[in-house]
Order: sequence, then structure tokens, then C-alpha cells
Amino acid sequence: MIIGQKIKDLLRDTRWGDWCLITLYLSLVSGIIVGIHYDPAEPFYSTSAIDILVPYGRYFRSLHFYSSQFFFLSAILHYYGVFTKADSYPAKPYSALILTLPVALVLLFTGYVLRSDSTGFSAGMIAEHILEAIPLVGPTLNNLLFSISDHGLNRVYLHHVFSFDLLFLLLAWEHLRRYKVTFSRHLLFLGSVLFFSLLVAAPIDPEELGVFYITGPWFFLGLQELLRYLPPFLAGIVFPASLIIALIFLRRQNRSFRPILVFVFIWLGGYALLSVLALVAHH
Repeated sequence: MIIGQKIKDLLRDTRWGDWCLITLYLSLVSGIIVGIHYDPAEPFYSTSAIDILVPYGRYFRSLHFYSSQFFFLSAILHYYGVFTKADSYPAKPYSALILTLPVALVLLFTGYVLRSDSTGFSAGMIAEHILEAIPLVGPTLNNLLFSISDHGLNRVYLHHVFSFDLLFLLLAWEHLRRYKVTFSRHLLFLGSVLFFSLLVAAPIDPEELGVFYITGPWFFLGLQELLRYLPPFLAGIVFPASLIIALIFLRRQNRSFRPILVFVFIWLGGYALLSVLALVAHH
């Protein structure tokens, strides 16, 4: 009981929200610097050139990569605190805040795709196949969002640096405008992120021949494994959407609340298991 209470207190810690906002700022600033030197017409070459030729380019690409990872992890933990106070949120702001989760995930995902290494290229192709599998509107959505096969990474780049960022800020604005963070209280955390990015370079896969199995980004592993068993529409659209819908309905404290909560835990546990299976298959 004591350990469980400590875990709950840790998850409800307001610092997760502060750290989420700090890393969001770091990701945006470093992303602007990296984006200036990135060329979607030569994605893999320009990514490598940022590391090798641009002054401090390796550092800013690492800072953008790791601050984005820390942002997403902090956001997930911060969501738990939001869920515990769900009844205090009006319906629309709460639903909008939940919808920032898939948008943040897509932002993280398109960042991997833009590297255009083996991981990024494969992830982009999988995303295309998933979108094209959506009945009726699939090809149109793919043409609007990705269309890598026909237009390279131009549209992915546009959405990563503009469209999805704007959508995220619009959805999160009602929450962000009431949220204030004092940077002086988190200098140790800020310094840790900056120093970690200095020590550890952002990953980029070398060009290899004879690679038969490529793992996607860490947050994509479960979906990648699920695609081995289910059609793309069910694995890539219905399965993730079911979690978002369940989280939105978690706000309603009625008889369906407990079954939905159980569904969320089963979903998360199942996805964790699928991710482990994908890692085992790779090794």
C-alpha cells in the first residue's frame, strides 16, 4: 500500500508538467535551428551534413532529438495527473488535451521519418500503407499527409515543422495558457538535458546491405508487431483510436467508468507486451 501510494504521488508530481513544458521549448528552439539546415530533397545527406558540416550541428540535432523524447515521456506522465483531475476540466478542453497525445506522437514519428535512414524510411512506408488501407478516404489522406512515394519528404517536412505544431498548440492552448513554469526551479533538469545532448549524439542508422528486419522507433514497436497479425486498418487506425476514445470517455464518472479504465490498462499492457515481442524478434 505504501509503495503504491508513493508511485501515485510520483505520477501526480507537478514537475512532470513543468518538465514537459521546458522540453517543449527546447525542442521548438533546437528544431528551428536544425530545420534551417535541413533539405527534404536530400534528407539523409542533409541530416548527415548537419552532424558533420554545420557548426554545432550535431549538438543541436541531438538536443532536438532528446528534448523531443523527454517531452513525450514527461507528457505521458503528466497526462496521468490530468486524468486524476478530469472532472475539474470542462468537456471540450479535456477532450482537446487528450487529442494532443496522438498529435505529439505524430510529431515524434515524422521526426524519425525525416531522418530518412533505414528506420525512418521504413517507418514512412509503413505509415503510407496504413493510411492507404483506410476505406474511401485513405488515398486522399495519404496524399495530404505523407505521399512519400510520389513527393518525397516535402509534405512530411511541411507538416512536421508547421501543420502538426500549430495543431498541437491549438489543442493544448487552453491548458498551456493557464500553466506557468519557473525555469529557476528546474535548472538541474534543464542542465541535465543540455548536458546529456552534448554527450550522446542523436541516432542515425548507417546505410547497410542485407538488413532483413528493421525495428521502428521505440514508441512504434508495438504497432509494428501488431501489423504482423492484423490488417493495417485495424492495427494502425482502429487499435490506436480505441485508446484515445477510451481516454476521452474516462472523464465521465458514470457506470461505464470502471470498464473503460480496465480497458485502458489492458490496452497499455498489451501494447507493452507487443513492444517486448518486437524487441525479442529483432534480437
